[in-house]
Amino acid sequence: MLIDTHCHLYDEAFRDDFDAVLGRAREAGLEACVMPGIDRSSHESMVALADALPGFAFPCIGLHPTSVKEDWQEELDFVGQHLHDRPWHAIGEIGLDEYWSKDFVKEQMRVFEEQVVLASKAGLPVIIHLREATDDFFRALEDLRGVEFRAVMHAWSGSYELYRRILALGDFKFGIGGVSTYKNAGVAAALERMSTDDLMLETDCPWLTPVPYRGKRNEPAYVRLVAERVARLQQIPLETLASVTSATARRFFNL
Repeated sequence: MLIDTHCHLYDEAFRDDFDAVLGRAREAGLEACVMPGIDRSSHESMVALADALPGFAFPCIGLHPTSVKEDWQEELDFVGQHLHDRPWHAIGEIGLDEYWSKDFVKEQMRVFEEQVVLASKAGLPVIIHLREATDDFFRALEDLRGVEFRAVMHAWSGSYELYRRILALGDFKFGIGGVSTYKNAGVAAALERMSTDDLMLETDCPWLTPVPYRGKRNEPAYVRLVAERVARLQQIPLETLASVTSATARRFFNL
């Protein structure tokens, strides 16, 4: 049985064929999915889906870095105000993204650090989105020195050396998705050396679709393609990889 630890199943991309998508996911062996929060605009649809699929779809709350705009304070306040509405399974996805824009880098840093502190106080893990902002990420970790938290690096595509550097700084896991299946993906070489105990599987659907469906809509069932690829890279049976990563996910997210 597999767990998709980063799944935007509430996205409108699944509106027209949701039941079929869910059926394929269950046929592929998916037993649960973790749904990260993005901002206020998608909050209600995510919560509604979690309520409709208890024991299968687990919701999180957080402000995504690309949603940090002029109204960032209102969006951040929303997270704090709703933090105790229900049992969330993580704060996320949160982090830093300097790929699309650098207009709000300072605000992204503040929002990220404040949400990590919120997670620490609430005893929740964090889901970290990091894109083209590695230096600022390490600066943020320096600012957060002394704050105890556990985190998963979502959509991990870094080198083995960067993996070791991050591991040395705290309690981190690494979410492996469709990028691992891409030709010449650098993360493949890292995965040959990474510990299975540090890994969790994800799709980030409807984005980052794995081969052979790259270029099309991603969906939860494709987490099996990721699992098969990672198992080959780690040279372990698929059943072993599924068992270890699912157990890690259950502990990490309190599923």
